Amino acid sequence: MENNRSFKDRINAVKKTRWIRFAFVSLIFFLWVVWLGNYWVLLVYPLLFDIYITLYIPWNWWKKSKSKAVRTTMSWVDSIVYALVLVYFIFAFVGQNYKIPSSSLEKTLLVGDYLWVNKVCYGPRVPQTPLHFPLCQNTFPIINTKSYFDKPQLEYHRLEGLRDIERNDIVVFNFPAGDTIAFNVQNPDYYTICYKIGESIMKQGVGVPGMEEGSYEYSQQCLSLGRSYVKGNPQEFGDIIYRPVDRRENYVKRAIGLPGDYLKIIDNIIYMNGKPLEEPENVQYNYFIQTDSTQIPDEVWEEAGISIADRGVVQGVDNSFVYAVPLTYEAVKFFKSLKYVVSVDRIPAEEQLPVYPVFKDYGWTRADYADNLDKGIFIPKKGVTLKLTAYNLPIYERVIKNYEGNDLHMENGRIFINGKETDRYTFKMDYYWMMGDNRDCSADSRYWGFVPEDHIVGTPMFVIMSIDADKGFFKGFRWNRVLKDANPDK
Repeated sequence: MENNRSFKDRINAVKKTRWIRFAFVSLIFFLWVVWLGNYWVLLVYPLLFDIYITLYIPWNWWKKSKSKAVRTTMSWVDSIVYALVLVYFIFAFVGQNYKIPSSSLEKTLLVGDYLWVNKVCYGPRVPQTPLHFPLCQNTFPIINTKSYFDKPQLEYHRLEGLRDIERNDIVVFNFPAGDTIAFNVQNPDYYTICYKIGESIMKQGVGVPGMEEGSYEYSQQCLSLGRSYVKGNPQEFGDIIYRPVDRRENYVKRAIGLPGDYLKIIDNIIYMNGKPLEEPENVQYNYFIQTDSTQIPDEVWEEAGISIADRGVVQGVDNSFVYAVPLTYEAVKFFKSLKYVVSVDRIPAEEQLPVYPVFKDYGWTRADYADNLDKGIFIPKKGVTLKLTAYNLPIYERVIKNYEGNDLHMENGRIFINGKETDRYTFKMDYYWMMGDNRDCSADSRYWGFVPEDHIVGTPMFVIMSIDADKGFFKGFRWNRVLKDANPDK
């Protein structure tokens, strides 16, 4: 009987090629354990030894089955499980693919670009939600059910990387405001939806009489009323779902502000620590393009790299055409050179969504942000202690409560953290300020705030492939973008 073979017989029966494969896998395993820094994982090694060498556990029992159907089926199952395990570890600790879903980084990265995201650069996170399907971020397609188990949840731990995030790096990260979602309405984020609905209800005379509009208590009441409304209307908003950090949607933006920086934006110019930042090469803003009675042909749009989705048409006068389009500075020159173009003018900022923090109106816009603060808005840095006031608390409330797990509330102008009155807070993590190059069409930190370090996924290295959705798969395959550097400004 094979199961009764001695240990020595099992060792002698192993072919040389299998020993070589086992040695290679062992080397990778030991290097990974050292990198992980958790030597308890070595307890798994005897199992690995059995899989490759001793085979006390009948891993390949199906190969000796008399049923061809069993052998065929289990052969597929074996291959699929092996592939999924391999993909799980590669995606968790090396890198993963990512598709650009929106135009927020145009023309640096295009809608339809498939990127390879390097996780080794900043150091990969140990999966905080270890039981998840590696090919889905959070939801199985078609059946629309969660692709992960909520438990167990591991503490945040990042392995040693090659370097820290640098200014102007393009970074993939988990969407911070995506911790809670209304499944049917995910844009804008859950907190913005709830606050705006609650504010509308408050203005109808519902709530606590005499509450001062714009106060901390007023904002909390708006949020509470909005949450109740959203929860009570599942037909419109769907289920309310909480997502752990590493299962939140992936976003990609440019790291503009680093931990400890002071940021302000004046007339679309970003000032960091009092000095203006140089704009990315392909930065875009929204413009009105007015022509005479000529309609801009499709081939001209294509030459300028303007997708169908970005070709907005507004009502002109005297039979003229007026387009609202995001353009680079080069594209502005291109359209101004056309004989039938009458004018190309920057569209002024008109806010449709409130900027961050949603719960307090500081009079800021996407084009003029924190411009009324002396130094600008402070980007939290690990270990730095900040003086808290009723004025700046809304800016850091989400950091203190949601990202760093504290109980925070304010009573009669007095701030309480974890039940103790205080006017100081020391940050536990580093934070970043992320923005898109398509400045007027980017949902970024101006709308949902700081990105915590535990939300950082990695940095895109290159474009795997790119498809122009306006032209379909075959005609729209952008061969000139294959293997293109995904961080061209670095």
